[in-house]
Amino acid sequence: MKALIEAMVAPLVDFPEQIVVRQREEQQKVIYQLQVHESDIGKVIGKDGRNARALRTVLRAAADDHKKRIYLDIC
Repeated sequence: MKALIEAMVAPLVDFPEQIVVRQREEQQKVIYQLQVHESDIGKVIGKDGRNARALRTVLRAAADDHKKRIYLDIC
């Protein structure tokens, strides 16, 4: 899942080497924290949050067979 997030975000940002994805598991959910260069946050979120919404949709579809809910936090 981390590799999928990195692969989807890398073309959007100017500093792909500064992409960091951390995973935290809780009882009923898995939280992925995406950290990018501060000037790239707007590009990852996109206009009206469209990019962020699309990223989250793809992650939910990719994790459909898991029993835990997937969350993506962008920082």
